[in-house]
This record gives sequence, C-alpha cells and structure tokens, in this order.
Amino acid sequence: MPYSVLTFNSLLYLCIEMKQTVILLLLVVLCAFGTRAQQTDSIRISLLTCGAGNEIYSLFGHTAIRYEDPEHHIDAVFNYGMFSFNTPNFILRFTLGETDYQLGVNSYEHFAAEYAFLGRDVRQQVLNLTPQEKKRLFALLEENYRPENRVYRYNFFYDNCATRPRDIIEKAVDGSLLYSADMDVPVEGLSFRQLLHQYTESHSWARFGMDLCMGVQADRPINRREEMFVPFCLQGHFQNACIIDREGQQRPLVSEEATLVPIEGEDADGKSEGITPLQAASLLLAIVAAATFFGVRKRKTLWGLDLLLFFCAGTAGCILAFLALFSQHPAVSPNYMLFVFHPLHLFALPWMLKKVINQKKSRYMVINLAVLTLFISLWAFIPQRFNFAVLPLALCLFIRSASNLILAQKRNK
Repeated sequence: MPYSVLTFNSLLYLCIEMKQTVILLLLVVLCAFGTRAQQTDSIRISLLTCGAGNEIYSLFGHTAIRYEDPEHHIDAVFNYGMFSFNTPNFILRFTLGETDYQLGVNSYEHFAAEYAFLGRDVRQQVLNLTPQEKKRLFALLEENYRPENRVYRYNFFYDNCATRPRDIIEKAVDGSLLYSADMDVPVEGLSFRQLLHQYTESHSWARFGMDLCMGVQADRPINRREEMFVPFCLQGHFQNACIIDREGQQRPLVSEEATLVPIEGEDADGKSEGITPLQAASLLLAIVAAATFFGVRKRKTLWGLDLLLFFCAGTAGCILAFLALFSQHPAVSPNYMLFVFHPLHLFALPWMLKKVINQKKSRYMVINLAVLTLFISLWAFIPQRFNFAVLPLALCLFIRSASNLILAQKRNK
C-alpha cells in the first residue's frame, strides 16, 4: 500500500534527484497560483488508484491525489505514502507501530513512469468538484504539505495513504458525501483479516506471516468505512458516491474515469510462489511423525529434533509476545497463537532437554501436551481465525511432547 521512495529504479531515481530544482519550482508555482488558478474550470483534481506490487507493503495498491492546471502547466501528485527504510531504527519502529509517513509532492510524469516500470497500473477518477471545492481542497493539501504538518504517524488500518485522501476530500466538499451503502453498520463476515486475505491470495507466505501476527481484533466485524483502508475499496466506494450540497442538490462524486497506465499481460500479483506454508508444514509434520515413530520403537530420544522444534517455536513466541505487549498496531493483541508459540518454549528448553535426554518425564512436556490438546480440540470455537498451516505445526509439538511421556513410561517399566 505505501509508496516507497526506495522502490524507484535507480535510473529514475537519479533523474528525480537531478530535477529537484524543477520540483521545487513546481511547488513555488503551486503556491503562487493556488488562489487564482482554482477559479477556472480547467483545473482537475483526481483520485489515483495504483495496482498491487510484489513487495509486502504494496500488495494492497496505493492511493494518491492528482492536481492538474493546464493553464499554468502544472501536473502534480500529492502522495501520503512516502517513507524511507533509511529512517533510524526503521524495523524496530515499524514493529512497534511507530512508523512515520509523510505527504510528498511529485510531478505526475515521474509518478506514472515509476508505476509503468514496476508493471503496476494507475487508474484515475476525476472528482466532480465545484471551483470553490477545488480551491478548498488545494488549500487543505497545501496546508498539509507545510513542513510542520506533512509528517504523520502511520496506522495500517486507520490512518494510511488511502484514508488520508478520503478524509481531506470529504472535508473539502461543500456539503456531504453520500455513499451507496450504510457505512457505519458492521458487516457480517467482513473483517480486517478477511480483507487482507483477498489481496494476498497469491502471496501465501505473506498471508501466513500476517495471520501469525494478527490477533483476535483482526477478526471482529468491520463496517464499510473501515474497509476503505484498502485503496481498491476506496476506489469502489468513490465510484458510486454522490455529493449532496447545502441546498440538497445531488451530483456524482466522480465525473470521469480512465486508466492512465495500462498493464498488459500477467498482473504483478499473479505469480506463483512454489511451495506454500501449508505444504511445508505438512511435510514437516510427516517427517516429525516418521522420526518419532522410529525413535519410540528404538527407544531413542531424538533430542536434537526437540531442540530444533522448540527453539523455533520459542523464538516465534518471543516475537508474538513482543507484538502483543509493546506494539501499537491495533490488531495484534490479544493473540491466541501464543498458546502454540510462546517464549516459555525457549526459556524452559535446557531443563526440558535434560529430562528428554535421560528419558525421564518432563513436567513441561506434560503441560505443553495438555495445552496443545485443548488448542487443537477447540480450534473451531476460539474467536480468532488461524492459518491452516498452524495445525500441522502444533501437531509437531504435540507429537514430540507425547513421545517424551511414552519413552519415560517405557524406561520405568
């Protein structure tokens, strides 16, 4: 969804750097002619919706606002999705939900060139605004672009590159926007997780990672307004929306639609990834089950397998616990996945392995077996939807916990 300054092809990026002076002059012209230029009907302001990319942050498309003033040769794009991986502690800040994005302004020529190079289409919806509404919208954008206002705290679901253009357009309208559906009533079967699944169908590993990190809040029913965090949903609602002015007159919000950057052939989002998480987890389960069967028959502990599995499960649990306790992301806590992957796997590993190696019953294994039994039994009743790849992974830990009890019992006999 975000529009990264680092995704530019190096050649295009170099051109932009060489033309910084031109862009700065463009902004000066925007400010100089802002008031007078908005008086004419030749000005067009449009919502741009960009196709999905292959990077995880671009799977859901992107939204921007285009400002055209042919009389003064201005064609600029206001983009609320600017960020840089070079920001200090970027990964940590992103994990904590403390990522700052900013409003950027670029020429439409460069904006379109990048998306054409990346193989992502760009669609335009010309807004059916009066000259006064265009003037107000431009003034709001200009105010947002001031250095003290352009940076904002990004929130994936509630405050992103799609919701910001929506909010500023609604604010500029002289009256109110009427959408075709009731926007404030929760829709049964519509959740943040369900929407994310729609746009990650061909990216099973990205979906698996998101499902692990998102907790029960991602499965609550959301309303139509909340789904506008996805640029494609915003585009669809704008297509059928109307403006009701102060006199009660109604007119369509969108007066014209066009595809500005068409993409031929396979979509960027339609590429196969090879083996899926479910296939990989199922293969691991088959290997663990076969190895455990062999170990029980030969009375071998296979403690190295326990070390690998519980170390990985504990490491994943540390990440999930960190997100649940410290992250400001709105849908990561509470997370029932912590019953399967939790930090105790890591912290209890030395004592647990000592018992396993000596073929003695481990109390930790007994407790883990009971917890996993409840989790698997109540899978369908837990108020959180889990990725199906989690079930084979949970069964791997279940089998290894059971093997310890079986071998300890055989040793006692």
